[in-house]
Amino acid sequence: MPGLVAGIDVGGTFTDLVIVDPATGSVRLAKVPTTLPNQAPGVLNALDEAGAALEEIDLIVHGTTTTTNAVLERALARTGLITTFGFRDVFELGRRTRPKAYGMTGRFVPIIPRDLRLEVPERMDARGTVLTALDETAVRSAAQTLIEMGCEAVVIHFLHAYANPSHELRAAQIVAEVWPNAYITTGHSLLSESREYERGVTAAVNASVQPLLERYVTRLADKLADRGYRRDLLVMNGNGGMVSARTVSKEAVKTVMSGPASGVMAAIATGRRAGRMNLLTYDMGGTSTDVAMIRNGRAPVSNEIEVEYAMPIHVPMVDVRTVGAGGGSIARIDAGGMLRVGPESAGSSPGPICYGRGGTKVTISDANLLLGRLPAGRFGQAALAAREAMAEQIAAPLGLSVEQAAEAVVRIANTHMAGAIRMVSLSVGADPRDFALFAFGGAGPLHAVALARELAVPTVLIPARPGITNALGCVVADLRQDFVRTLNQPVDRVDIDTVHAIFAEQEAEGRKLIGAENIRLVNVRAEYSADMQFVGQTHLMRVALPHGQPSRQDLQRLFEEAYHQRFRVDLPSIKANLVNLNVSVIGERPEMDLSALIDRSERRAEAVPSEWRQVWFDGSWVHTPVYWRDHLPLSLSLSGPAIIEQMDTTVMIEPDCHVTSDPDGNLIVEVRHD
Repeated sequence: MPGLVAGIDVGGTFTDLVIVDPATGSVRLAKVPTTLPNQAPGVLNALDEAGAALEEIDLIVHGTTTTTNAVLERALARTGLITTFGFRDVFELGRRTRPKAYGMTGRFVPIIPRDLRLEVPERMDARGTVLTALDETAVRSAAQTLIEMGCEAVVIHFLHAYANPSHELRAAQIVAEVWPNAYITTGHSLLSESREYERGVTAAVNASVQPLLERYVTRLADKLADRGYRRDLLVMNGNGGMVSARTVSKEAVKTVMSGPASGVMAAIATGRRAGRMNLLTYDMGGTSTDVAMIRNGRAPVSNEIEVEYAMPIHVPMVDVRTVGAGGGSIARIDAGGMLRVGPESAGSSPGPICYGRGGTKVTISDANLLLGRLPAGRFGQAALAAREAMAEQIAAPLGLSVEQAAEAVVRIANTHMAGAIRMVSLSVGADPRDFALFAFGGAGPLHAVALARELAVPTVLIPARPGITNALGCVVADLRQDFVRTLNQPVDRVDIDTVHAIFAEQEAEGRKLIGAENIRLVNVRAEYSADMQFVGQTHLMRVALPHGQPSRQDLQRLFEEAYHQRFRVDLPSIKANLVNLNVSVIGERPEMDLSALIDRSERRAEAVPSEWRQVWFDGSWVHTPVYWRDHLPLSLSLSGPAIIEQMDTTVMIEPDCHVTSDPDGNLIVEVRHD
């Protein structure tokens, strides 16, 4: 029987911890403010808050925002680029799109500035044939120049290296002879696919966050060891799998979106036990909201994600869309007199006005407090300060009452979040009415029912511990290794034996890497897919394959079926093009009993309100019962309006909605639609 397992998720506002004892089923939880810019003290504070004895913990899995924040804030290590002569401006040319599709202005800052992008003579063609030999003297000189210019990391990115990486490999050997550290990234080793722009940006992100991530995880691992932790620290990757802290910085770019991915893993595990395999995940925290679509109990992994404008990161990541709407998102009146909400956030310091930590700008949390959704008595004088700020900053300029202004703030935030959910569902041909809304995060359950009504989603599923769901995802996540190889050939001319050999090679490598981790697994399996397009198109579509030995006919048929499902169009006369082959090798960990997250000893036979208070619904005050979730019976049957409070979140049930619960303590809200 394994020992204690700890999951730690660092968000923009809070650091969450869950410790599970598989032997007894006991669970310990903690939620503490995130410490920025160094997240390590917050992690240690969470362990202290939970009273964790680190020598008794067998496994710590950590979801981190270190790389994501560094990319979005451009707080990156100074990085240089060595590339093919004539191609150093690829990063700025990109795909010639605009930051705003219909805007005439915009701003874009490349990951690597132009003066740090150096060119050397070398050239391959698309088939991997050498056209110009590598100038080794130029490579050595470029590396020395970048060192003198203060670069800490370097990218070696040559044209068509996916077809023949020999020049990149030799250049890396030359650079290693003079480079003062191991932060050398070759483009093909991360992403063996065509499209030099996307491959180059991915490599540039990897190199520029490598030093930051390695310093952070090394510092954290050392601190944990000083306190008695004797095992390996694992870090969540953006694909929903885990990797050892000892090797995570080698492919640091894969940790982008680490935190949101862990939430999706927890949603899959919870939904599977609840018998709900199709979920729209909705994670509203203090800084932002992350949404994703789970279909048939599978994580939506994509290698075509653009984290922000001109920032395509083409390594497999859980397809999560983020909007700047969290509990700390700031509401303001713009120069045109319009009410705006987000994406700027008050964060955890100073935070919303109601936190009483010096915040002066109205936020979504302040609006929820003024609408009675949060208990004013718990916030003391800070609640009065929030009311005064709402009156001055929002209500007076718009000619509204304080309550009307707060309601407007919440409705605009809900509109932003509903738009993100439509993006992951309607935009890919999925009907939200076929899904349940899985609401979590510290603020998600406050807004979930309103969003479900707007999107016509019939059911909301709220897990037992919404505020620490991302940390729970670290506990239940599997090990995962993803591989991509470019072929870029028409299906009717591809060498099918080569396809089978590539799949077999990728699977073998994945099984080897997973086998090297000292983690107890119940199964190791492989998933196969192909990125395909019709000949002449640029758009790629991921096509799932049932096994690693498809025939040409299988590839053509499966692509046509996937294309029809997505666009409802049949094009039988056009041949398919096989662009990339993908393999995901997954090491399945033992299933966790999620019913352990609820304390049955405090459950009561009937739902009895702990208090009643006035809550604002649709323009008027309603006398509303307030319940403490830990006291609710597992055989719950409750009609709205109601407020359900717990340690890590508050749940709002709107009028005419009905709530039940299941054996794992999940709340199931049936939403009335007018």
